[in-house]
Formats: sequence, C-alpha cells, structure tokens
Amino acid sequence: MVRFPAFCLASFPIVGAILLSAAPPRTTSQPVRGLLLVANKGDRTIGIIDPVAGREIATIPDRGVTAHEVAASPDGRTAWAPIYGNSGVGAPGSDGRTLTIISVPDRRVIGSLDFGKGVRPHCAIFGPRDGRLYVTTELTDSITVIDPRTRRIVGTIPTGQKESHMLAITSDGRRGYTANVHAGTVSAIDLEGRKVLAVIPISKETQRISLSPDDRYAFTADQTQPRLAVIDTASNTLKTWIPLPAVAYGTAATHDGHWLIVTLPSIAQVAVVNLSTLRVVRTVDVVSAPQEVLVRPDDEVAYVSCDRSHKIAVIRTRDWKVEKFIEAGHGCDGLAWARE
Repeated sequence: MVRFPAFCLASFPIVGAILLSAAPPRTTSQPVRGLLLVANKGDRTIGIIDPVAGREIATIPDRGVTAHEVAASPDGRTAWAPIYGNSGVGAPGSDGRTLTIISVPDRRVIGSLDFGKGVRPHCAIFGPRDGRLYVTTELTDSITVIDPRTRRIVGTIPTGQKESHMLAITSDGRRGYTANVHAGTVSAIDLEGRKVLAVIPISKETQRISLSPDDRYAFTADQTQPRLAVIDTASNTLKTWIPLPAVAYGTAATHDGHWLIVTLPSIAQVAVVNLSTLRVVRTVDVVSAPQEVLVRPDDEVAYVSCDRSHKIAVIRTRDWKVEKFIEAGHGCDGLAWARE
C-alpha cells in the first residue's frame, strides 16, 4: 500500500499563502488577444468563445460523433477537431475515422480528412518545429502525422501500447509522451526517429498528460488513487508522486514554470501545485466535473472546462480566484487558444 503524508484541505490556503508569496510579482497589462476554442461533446460542436466579452460567440457543427479535443493552427486561422466516436476509452461504440477542419474567421467547416478506417482519433497537437499535426489514433496504437498544408497523412509513429489517448510534445518538437489509458503507462517517443524510447509503468489506469515548460517533467494522473505521477524526462522514469485531495484528470503548467493546475472532477475543484516543491499549495472551487486546463499565453488566466456544468471557469492566477464562469456547450471538454 502506498502511504501519503497526512494533510488537511483546510491547511492549503495557509501553506499556499506562504509558498505563493515566494513567486515573483506579476505585472498587469492588457489581456493577450485571442479566441478560446472548446469541443462541446454533448452538442457535437466546436465553440468559439470571446474571452474578453466572456461568452460563446459561435458554434460550428463538428460533423461527427463526436470531437473530444480541438487544436488551433499556429496562425490561429484554423481549428482541427478529430472525431473520436460515441464511446469512452476502451468501451464499445463507434470508431471515428475523420478529422474536421474549421475556418476560425469564417466560422465554418472548410474540409475533412479521412484516416481510411476507424481509428478513434483523439488528441491533436501541432509540432513546434515542423508545423505538422500529430494526432493520437487509439485503435492502431499510434500517432498519425498530418501535413496541414496538403491535408494529407504523411506518416505514423507507433506508441507500443494500447489506448494512447493524450499526447504532449516537448518544446523542441523532438519527443512526445502519450498517456495510455488502460495500459496504465506512458510512452516516451522519438518523434523524428519515429520510435518508442521507453514505456513507463504508472498504474492500472492513467489519464491525460502534460509537460513542464522546461520539459523536465511529464505529469499524468493515476485513475485508481488520488495522486499525480511525475516522470523525469531525462531518464524516462517515474520520479515521484504528488499526493492530491482527490483523483485527478487534466493538468497544465503556467508558462513561467511556477505552477501546475490539476483538475479534480469528483470534488469540483482544481489543485495548484508548486513546481519547485512538487506540493499542492492551494485548491480552488469551480463547478461540477472540471476536465481540461488551458493557461492563457500571458499566464494571467487559466481556463477550465467543466463538462457536466457546461461552463468554462476563468481563474485568475495572481490570486487563484474564479473571476467568472462562461457558458459553453453541453459536455464542454477540449480547449485550444487561437491567437489573433
């Protein structure tokens, strides 16, 4: 049995006040310009949210059943939504085989890419070096590589594990890390060499994955216990566990490398982890079923999609207060930032 240090939720604000005070002060400035994209699973739409106005200004049918995640092109002009299917991971249901392409300025579908068979495409990420789109394709235990200019598949990369659901890519674009849900592992992948570097055991089931801004750590949530795995990417081994007040789901770090935000769906909260100490220093109440976290490029705000509540929580990172909730579609989940 794994034993965790005793802690009390009531103590988090006290510890947080001490540790948060050590962070350098933020300078306030005009919010960075951009649009927030959200995959509304229940409505089968991609929503476009004006973050300044705090409202959804357009919804575009995703033309499938259904998109769970969405990616924005580096120029912010297109959104790419893999159509996963109507099931959960590893559960019976339809097997998605397409990816829908949307013009963000025109608010309309402008194309589709067919994978040729049912592969349950899920997470899409643009490579920071080559500009290609990397999409997890669960049923083939692989990542599919797409050239967004030609809208053609140009390669596949094996993950060596089943149910490779989510993907994170290092800032140099050379390595990828997948969370392999019911395999309970993380695959470390050489994206250029198109080969698996290591398979890292986590638990019986894991979910989601993200990287620290310096690429030193990868984080994935154990779905069997309230703890977060910290992977040392230099050795591709499990470094330590971060105890949590509940089972986690999505994670995202602030770009300055100070904080990691962790969603805790069962208790309608997010936890804030100090990345220097790898300890939870604070929790923030949101609404039911927080899923995914997106930190705005200026680090001033974190957006958290709250699935069953069809809302996006807007959390100020300077004081960890919920500024407001933005109404989104039913089953709001995957988030992306489309710069203007």
